[in-house]
Order: sequence, then structure tokens, then C-alpha cells
Amino acid sequence: MVLALIIAIPLLVQTSKTDAHYEMMGTCRMICDPYNPKPSATALEVMQDLSAIPSPTFVQGTKGEPGRPGKPGPRGPPGEPGPPGPRGPPGDRGDSGRTGYPGVGGTARTETGAELGSAIGGAKIAFYVGLKNPHEGYEVLRFDDVVTNLGNHYDPTTGKFTCQVSGIYYFTYHVLMRGGDGTSMWADLCKNGQVRASAIAQDADQNYDYASNSVVLHLDSGDEIYVKLDGGKAHGGNNNKYSTFSGFLLYPD
Repeated sequence: MVLALIIAIPLLVQTSKTDAHYEMMGTCRMICDPYNPKPSATALEVMQDLSAIPSPTFVQGTKGEPGRPGKPGPRGPPGEPGPPGPRGPPGDRGDSGRTGYPGVGGTARTETGAELGSAIGGAKIAFYVGLKNPHEGYEVLRFDDVVTNLGNHYDPTTGKFTCQVSGIYYFTYHVLMRGGDGTSMWADLCKNGQVRASAIAQDADQNYDYASNSVVLHLDSGDEIYVKLDGGKAHGGNNNKYSTFSGFLLYPD
């Protein structure tokens, strides 16, 4: 093709007697025509030779490497909620809760229908006693007027309650002071020799005053509970029960 152009261009230049106009047509066609509507025979011959030249064959090259990934597009709107999933398996067993309060004790019976008062959870323990004789100084008050003594755990000869069923107990006492001489009286509730509650009565221009208190205690079998004077005078009152001492079992162990 290049050789044909080299031969055709001088021929086209020589056939033009005036200034020539060059026009590029196609890939490698150059027509020299001085604006003559009818081309010369030489030009036609060159054009025919050029058209006879086959077009070059293009060979497809090897596939190139993939390009770099583009930047992520903008975040799309949230989709609609999906349907609920299947029910999951049961979880692990949780820790045990706190121990509840003991229930009300029932009454145990034998096959013949007789009650067992000492059955577990059905123990009945309570006492209520009064003070007949006066006391003074530092001594245990022996409440010798027994009104109630369920279980016989209170001993009027010693003035002491002895625990036989371990558990939580409630005790209360009221001691009338025998005054008139300007003195005071102290009364302590003791457990095994240790003071667990105290009360005082003072003679302020009056002959009598009360010393009272109450406690809730845990007792083990063999523990002793009693009321002791720590100075002063306690009025007895014969059978009038001005001074009293009582207690009962709340919850057995």
C-alpha cells in the first residue's frame, strides 16, 4: 500500500496544471483534483488500484487483566423486617432462689388419729407466767405464777426457760418497780448469762414504774432465757400479775 502511494502521488501532482486540492478519503486514499468535476483517467486508474488492495486483517489480542474494583456505592434503604425465626432451645437452668419462709406447721397424727405434739414442724411451745413474790438486788426473777406452759420448757423454781427445740423465739417481759424511796430498778433479759435486752424504771416522785422490753432470738437446744434484776426492787403483786414474763416459738429450725 505504501508503495502504491509513493507512485500515485507524483502522477497526480504532474497531471494538475493549477493549484491542486487534496482530500483524504477512507484510510489511505488521496485524490488530487483541481476542482474538476470530471477526474482524469490517471486518477481513476490510481483509485482502482487502491481499491483493489485488501483491507488489513485485525487480530484480536489477549484478554487484559481485570481492572481495580470500583468504590462502594451509597448505602441502600433498610429492607422490610423478615418473618420471626423458629423458637430457640430452652436456656440453662438459673440459680436457685432464696429460701422461703417456713409454712404454718400442721398437726401430725398417728394411724389411730392421736396428735403428735412433738412432731417435726408441729411443736407447740409457749409460756406466760407472773411474779407473786417481790424481789430486790441482783437476782434472777422467779416468776412463780404459771398461767401457760406448753411443752413445759419453763421452770418456775428457777425462773428460767430452757430451749429443747431449736428455732426462732419471741420473748417479752414487764416488771413493776416497787419505789417510793427515790431509787431506780433495772431488769435485763439474758441468754446463757449474756444480756440481750435491758429496761429501766425510775422513781420520779411516784411509787411505781414499769421496766419493759422484748426480743426475737435464735435458740439452740439447751439455751437458757431468764429475766434478772440489776439493782432496785421488783413488785410481786400476789395473783394480780403486775410483773409478767412470756415467750413462744415462732419458727423451728
